[in-house]
Amino acid sequence: MLKQLLAISCICFATVASFAQEEKQDDKYTSHNKGKIFFYWGGNGSNYTKSDIHFRGNGYNFTVHDAIAHDKPRGWSIDYINPSRMTIPQTNFEVGYFISDHYNVSFKVDHMKYVMTQYQQATVSGLINLPESEAGSEFNGIYNNDEVYMTEDFLMFEHTDGLNYIHLGLSRFDDVTSLLGPINTDVFQINVTEGIGGGILLPKTNATLLSKERHDDFHVSGYGVSADVGVNLTFFKHFFVRGSLKGGFIDMPNIRTTNDTSDKAKQHFFFYERLIGFGVIFKI
Repeated sequence: MLKQLLAISCICFATVASFAQEEKQDDKYTSHNKGKIFFYWGGNGSNYTKSDIHFRGNGYNFTVHDAIAHDKPRGWSIDYINPSRMTIPQTNFEVGYFISDHYNVSFKVDHMKYVMTQYQQATVSGLINLPESEAGSEFNGIYNNDEVYMTEDFLMFEHTDGLNYIHLGLSRFDDVTSLLGPINTDVFQINVTEGIGGGILLPKTNATLLSKERHDDFHVSGYGVSADVGVNLTFFKHFFVRGSLKGGFIDMPNIRTTNDTSDKAKQHFFFYERLIGFGVIFKI
């Protein structure tokens, strides 16, 4: 994971440097993309770094340190194109517009899923002091870096509907079809892409905290920034397949956990996505 994050950082710096350079166009190899609009739909697999998750509310204030989490992949499924079940798999949507032959701006929704691994043994520090009449009071005590099993009664914590990263992006496209020889780009075209983005996190958090009633509703919880790199294969000028890697940072200081508005959580972590999907592109 460390190597992946270092690679992502390099991608980010290289992308920013590329955007800062004067755009040079060679008419022989440049695709005439300016004024085109595109739509993209696909899926992802995700990884997350360990995270300190801090919980606070009436009667408790504690932190679960270095919590391990994973995604919830669906695999190949008809759900990706079933409108009533599209939020079950991990999906990616994008609509974009080419402001020049090489650059486009886009609106993106990355529907990831974040699941804190259940029954892991994690270090907990802080205080739980609930009234004896309340559920969860059996966990009362002062925690000083104590090892605690993450049972469902103590804590279940997921952003599974989902970890929704809603953001704007700026990307560069470069036609590299000529590297394969004399190919008719009206039939087949290869582009390499690099991009940066940033936006909000709108998770629907499913949490069972100290046996309290869960909130489980969409809530703006923080922000994210990201960089990506990929390969775009276009067929007959209007249909494309894209595979890409994306990495970034998410900070959520305002996560809702229960129906009590005073109950909150916060966390931050790095993420890494592997994306593949399909799209259409056309001139407007």
